[in-house]
Amino acid sequence: MEDILIINTGGTFNKRYNPLKGELEVPNDSISVENILKYFYNLKYEIKNIIHKDSLDMLEEDRKEIAKLIVKSKQNKILIIHGTDTIDKTAEYLQTKIADKTILLTGAMVPYSIDNVEANSNLSMSLGYLLNDTKYGIYISMHGLIDKYKKVYKNREIGVFQRLTCKG
Repeated sequence: MEDILIINTGGTFNKRYNPLKGELEVPNDSISVENILKYFYNLKYEIKNIIHKDSLDMLEEDRKEIAKLIVKSKQNKILIIHGTDTIDKTAEYLQTKIADKTILLTGAMVPYSIDNVEANSNLSMSLGYLLNDTKYGIYISMHGLIDKYKKVYKNREIGVFQRLTCKG
């Protein structure tokens, strides 16, 4: 059974409504992730909860913390739950630091706590990909698409992730 490290950094995926403050917050737990993982009966994994931020608030120190955790990890397959706004920046940073692991970043544009379909789909698809014979590299998995991080982008005009296409 493959052993996967799941790094939960927060992001919209995890946000929950705080009725006292009247706003969505990134909690310091992995309830959303764990609710999905309970249906993965044949998966060996370890969850590390770090950072607990919206990705727009991520700093270089946060990316260093993610990279340090991955480098120290005994697992070769890593899944990172990340906010979608800067998922590409973290992927690019990790590419400069780690070459000998398969790293897949995913997230959600709608919080699991509001509508669990997107988060569930993205996480499940990501784990399915990692459970196959994947090559080392940095990937993004969103909206039914998995590819090398440089080939995927967030189309902010229509609110979905797409594959970059070459013209000509």
